[in-house]
Amino acid sequence: MFDRSDGAGRRGPARRRPRGGSSAEDSESAGAVPLSRDDAPGSPEDDAGDPESVARAICLRALTGAPKTRKQLADLLARRGVPVEAAVAVLDRFTEVGLIDDAAFARAWVDSRQAGRGLGRRALRAELHAKGVDAELAAEALALVDDEGERSAAQELVRRRLRGMGRLDHATATRRLLGMLARKGYGGALAAAVVRDALDSLGDEGADAAAELLDAGEDVLLP
Repeated sequence: MFDRSDGAGRRGPARRRPRGGSSAEDSESAGAVPLSRDDAPGSPEDDAGDPESVARAICLRALTGAPKTRKQLADLLARRGVPVEAAVAVLDRFTEVGLIDDAAFARAWVDSRQAGRGLGRRALRAELHAKGVDAELAAEALALVDDEGERSAAQELVRRRLRGMGRLDHATATRRLLGMLARKGYGGALAAAVVRDALDSLGDEGADAAAELLDAGEDVLLP
């Protein structure tokens, strides 16, 4: 016989219902917040009737994976139906304590995307705008990318791409290189100069083909 005084003994799968009802009932009576997978767990005193508590939980959950801008979090809270006043209060508090820092986000984004994807300032500016970063903060972050650094990144992109263009005629290679740099966010003048220099290394034929295509005003660059 098992001693009932120890509450569980060693009976393995035996189930005991807590006093006062089921565990779900106990959870509700304790004020637990029914959070979805995308929400962060709130504090024990949170309840579904407190919009700010729900907003805090949602923001914490979102920030666990990666930094977010204020606008990204505001959009998330709006989609979840959090009242505007509660959302603003939570976002202000998160900004105050440094959990939201759009300037730091912009700097980290520029550094990561230029190093990892070789993006030019034009593309980086567009991405920061899409993330909701203020234009002034974006400009400050983009100022960290100097002209020489941007040129070096463009040159590396062209060098890599040229390795697989051995069978293309020079006009086609030029067009594709310019299009690639445009999609990466490089301005027309810089892209043209980098492509000219790269094709110069292939000999007179490559340089002449590039010059003819570029001087003809081939419309391959994005606005």
